[in-house]
Amino acid sequence: MIRDNYIDTSKLIRNDKVKDLFALIARHGGVLRFVGGAVRDALMGIKGADLDLATDLSPEELAEACADENIETIPLGIKQSNIGVIIDGTEFKVGSLYKYIIKDDGSRDIEFTDNWEEDAARRDLTINAVYADENGNVFDYYNGIEDLEKGNVHFIGSATQRIEEDPVRILRFFRFYSLFGKGDPNTKALEACRENSQLLKKLPLEKIRDELFKIIKTPKAPEVYKLMQDNGILSYVMPDAEHIDDLAHLNEISQGTELEYEALVKLFVLYRPDTALAENLAVRLKLSRVEKHLFTFLADSGIRFDDFLDHKKVLKLCYEYTNDFCQAKFLTMAAQEEEVTANIKEVYAFINDLPELVFPLKGKDIIDYGLTDSAKVGKILKELEQIWIDSDFDLTKEQLLVQAANLKEVI
Repeated sequence: MIRDNYIDTSKLIRNDKVKDLFALIARHGGVLRFVGGAVRDALMGIKGADLDLATDLSPEELAEACADENIETIPLGIKQSNIGVIIDGTEFKVGSLYKYIIKDDGSRDIEFTDNWEEDAARRDLTINAVYADENGNVFDYYNGIEDLEKGNVHFIGSATQRIEEDPVRILRFFRFYSLFGKGDPNTKALEACRENSQLLKKLPLEKIRDELFKIIKTPKAPEVYKLMQDNGILSYVMPDAEHIDDLAHLNEISQGTELEYEALVKLFVLYRPDTALAENLAVRLKLSRVEKHLFTFLADSGIRFDDFLDHKKVLKLCYEYTNDFCQAKFLTMAAQEEEVTANIKEVYAFINDLPELVFPLKGKDIIDYGLTDSAKVGKILKELEQIWIDSDFDLTKEQLLVQAANLKEVI
């Protein structure tokens, strides 16, 4: 359960100010530990999740301890069990230990505790219920480390009970299985997710969207999305995706690069929506105005796949629509190809490496060059921009100004 000096704290402590927080809580009779994703990721040797901290002080005791030392605090949520502690301008999220209790009317409430194992018992998965102190000692009450090593992703205690406490845990199970699972999914966990999938209807759509986006960005997303679909997990909130294999193609094409609006592009690839379905999905998932515009325009831009096979046309498309959109559009179309060819990867690399094209002239440049008739400036600029485009964006500012001298005589 306790493993001394088991973890390299440099993987957890990215800001030395957190050491001041450990010392502050200790001075006031409490214990502070790292918990959750940051500990799990440090154990796996990967880039850590956001830092979460837990203490056996109650919220009131923590706030009083900070007030005694003139440290600012702000309540963050879950009935203020989470408190933000501000040290020299850095905010640290600290949660007080708590457990769930069932009230007489059958509803659920939380009760603060100083028992670390009770706090661990109400968390979702064993791999997310591992704690570590500032010295690298690890506290593992439910064999999370062993499960992490074996790739066994499962709930703590009763899977059904954990899901009933918070249905978003269904989606979290699949996300963490995609990230850390090995072999077949845990039978009991999968069964509980399947049998309780209707509870997802109780969640805000924004919460479902955020988890779905995290899932489809994982490397094993095609297999896991199919697993979810085969088990009816998403049937209450999403239509079936008919193009899961396309997502595997997209991952192969874009491997090793960061993709702007990655989740939106991958969602589009899964569904290949026409304009009507794109609008429907955008509304259903409550996409932002910018996200909705991009998602629906991917379905209705009028760009053909062959347009991307000519570098000169790619330059013009990127100038007209932006590099990010053309990258996204190309990937949604390339993912539909039966095989990922070297040519497809070459085109993607060309778009990915392409600098943003910016027209080098402004109206002031034309005026400074000697054109006194301001009414003609806009017309000349438009003509020069077309000349620049037709030159495959090759003409310099100075060369364009020479062209301006000729234009001002005829416009």
